Amino acid sequence: MSRPADRVATYDSHVTRSTTPQLRDLGLLRRVRDRIDREYAEPLDVEALARGVNMSAGHLSREFRRAYGESPYSYLMTRRIERAMALLRRGDLSVTEVCFTVGCSSLGTFSTRFTELVGVPPSVYRRDHASATEGMPSCVAKQVTRPIRNREAQSVRRT
Repeated sequence: MSRPADRVATYDSHVTRSTTPQLRDLGLLRRVRDRIDREYAEPLDVEALARGVNMSAGHLSREFRRAYGESPYSYLMTRRIERAMALLRRGDLSVTEVCFTVGCSSLGTFSTRFTELVGVPPSVYRRDHASATEGMPSCVAKQVTRPIRNREAQSVRRT
C-alpha cells in the first residue's frame, strides 16, 4: 500500500512529465502578469520580466500577447494608467506627481498613453472626474473606471 507522500510524488512527476510547453509557459506568463500587477510602480521592462521567468524578451512578448491580447509593456502601462486614474480622481496630487508615483519616468509618454486609453488628457480627467466615483464602493468604482486597452478609447467629438 502506498503512502500519501508517495502518491503526491508520483502525481507531481506525472504532471511534470506530461505538462506541455504551452501549459508551462502559461504558468510563467501568469507569474509575469501578477508581478506587473504587484510592482507596476517599479521600473519594469520586458527584459527584466523575461529574466524573472528564464525566457527571452522576444518569446515573452509573443507568448504574452498570444495569451492576453496585448504586449507586456502595454499591460504594464494599462495598470499604471488605471492607478493614475484613481489618484487623479482623489485630487490631491498634480499630474506630474501622479506620473512619477505610478512608475512612469516621462510625463510626455504618460500623458500620451493616458489620452490613448482614457480619451482625455490627465489634466482634463482630473478636473472633470474628481467626484465621478463619490459614494461608490471601491470594487464598483474600479470596474466602472477601468481604462480601455489597445487604444480603443474614442476621443470626444465636439458638435
